[in-house]
Amino acid sequence: MDRDAVMEEFRAAGALREGHFVLSSGLHSGVFLQKNLVFMHPDRSERICRAMAEKITALAGQVDVVVSPAVGGIIPGYETARWLKVPAMYVEREAGQFTFRRGFQLEPGARVAMVEDIVTTGLSSRECIAAIRAAGGNVVVAACVVDRSGGEADVGAPLVSLASLKVPAYPANQLPPALAALPVEEPGSRRLSA
Repeated sequence: MDRDAVMEEFRAAGALREGHFVLSSGLHSGVFLQKNLVFMHPDRSERICRAMAEKITALAGQVDVVVSPAVGGIIPGYETARWLKVPAMYVEREAGQFTFRRGFQLEPGARVAMVEDIVTTGLSSRECIAAIRAAGGNVVVAACVVDRSGGEADVGAPLVSLASLKVPAYPANQLPPALAALPVEEPGSRRLSA
């Protein structure tokens, strides 16, 4: 699955939105990828995550487990793990830090694929990878459906994406006038737990 096919999945699901959005990273953008409108469809999730599993295997070989950050990474992580035929786990925020809960435990040295939905700055991925390493896992690959950084985000592990885009994102005090003139929406999930 190439970049155009991934973006077509987003367009067809009504998940490629334009306006003025505050992303989970806190940055502002004129484009928002409402991935939940894609992942609510099992057929779309299957196509996307099968392709992601193939990219993971091509880069890293066999992995032992997939770990994703909650909330956005749970569905793509689970579906990718299904295609890799390995267990799927996720980390959740507790006191502001990602941690394993709900009885999830990694075997020491387990080969882990960290699977994320969208990467913008790479912060959630880095935090997830730090939690995996703290729990004894060996992150051999990080994967995401869409890399909004155009390959510039450093997540702390080799990153593969199905679609890489360079979508401008701005700090609140550096907005272009055209973007600043639009009403603001905050569809991201990072501040939901704050």
